[in-house]
Amino acid sequence: MDQNTIAITILLGSFFIMIFAGSKILFSIGISTLITILYLGLPVQLIAQNMVKGVNSFSLMSVPFFILAGEIMGSGGITKRLIKLSDALVGWIRGGLAMVNVAASMFFGGISGSPTADCSSIGAMLIPMMVDYGYDVEFSTNITMTSSIQSLLIPPSHNMVIYAMAAGGVSIGALFLAGAVPGILLGIALMIYSYVMAIKKNYPRGDTFNFKVALRAIGDAGLGLITVLIVVVGVVAGIFTATESAAIAVVYAFIITFFVYKEIPLKEFKNIVFRSIKTISIVMILVGISSAFGWLIAYLQVPAKLGNLIFTFSKNKFVVMLLINLFLLVVGTMMDMVSAILIVTPVLLPITQAIGLSSVQFGIIMILNLGIGLITPPVGVIIFVGSAISGVKIERLSKTLIPFYLVMVLVLFLVTYIPAISLTLPKVLMGV
Repeated sequence: MDQNTIAITILLGSFFIMIFAGSKILFSIGISTLITILYLGLPVQLIAQNMVKGVNSFSLMSVPFFILAGEIMGSGGITKRLIKLSDALVGWIRGGLAMVNVAASMFFGGISGSPTADCSSIGAMLIPMMVDYGYDVEFSTNITMTSSIQSLLIPPSHNMVIYAMAAGGVSIGALFLAGAVPGILLGIALMIYSYVMAIKKNYPRGDTFNFKVALRAIGDAGLGLITVLIVVVGVVAGIFTATESAAIAVVYAFIITFFVYKEIPLKEFKNIVFRSIKTISIVMILVGISSAFGWLIAYLQVPAKLGNLIFTFSKNKFVVMLLINLFLLVVGTMMDMVSAILIVTPVLLPITQAIGLSSVQFGIIMILNLGIGLITPPVGVIIFVGSAISGVKIERLSKTLIPFYLVMVLVLFLVTYIPAISLTLPKVLMGV
């Protein structure tokens, strides 16, 4: 066995051993990188150099602004406005509260970009309400968790910015547009499943549709939703960079939250900033240490070796994509999203390019795969949030989630094997 093969075994072996032993992802990445570099006899300062290089990105500067803007809007009354809007639009259908949950997540996801914020804020309001109206608590929790994954796809999403950086400069505007239709498709699929279950279990419908109520709800929530337009239209039209549009979104969100909605006092802004800084710090540290890990992956030629291994099974594009999806689904159950994007992208991107897959489409496929991982034990943070809100044990949620997994995997395969779902908007609007 040559030195590189031994080094790869040490790197990946130590990483997964620590993961399964319950070590924090940050320490698992850092320690496995350090051990492997010491084995290879390389200078330890390479770790620090690649950490600095990893966070030294202009595009990455947009991530803190996106996080802060989402935190401001999520804290300032936008959640209940979006729920009212969703109720006015789809609450009248059989199983309407479930569809309200999905629609609210669709709208909220475009503002926050965070499935955790989506699940916790919307879930805290809608799960108890759905249970009071006769919905099963497991169903109420599961629809909340799965619909929150839309926030990863519907623009703007800071995870897409991280993927763009890891992929070596993929257009952020193209990624934003590419995620819109798959995100809406996921929502529609969950709504259809909710309707089927509502018929089967006789879940109630809401009040009759009222056009005037819908208009008032649109007007009330519209100011918050303009945040999405500022970012997406600005980036796609080339008016702003992603960083500039995110900074403008923060200013706009600040004005709307504290001077228009006025549901929280200005002094609360300090706590919002502190929460944002905590999230940003975690993301940036993960970006840095994962960049060092990724450099080592490239140094050891892991992408080429993995590509050769996959192509020994089949060179058929559809089979290769199936294997990649299975790999990503497994990775998503063991790693947080930021680390997975930074580590896996340099490994799999050359393989997908070799079979002619667009880097933009692969980004959407990856994010949806890893999103499914967020509601899958043992690492799925969303399932922990859902369990905490509803009081249902994770073991019980995992069993009742199976039909929801099937719905999400169906959408995943549609996005994988029908490129037009993700690529039509970028091609039409940006020529990408």
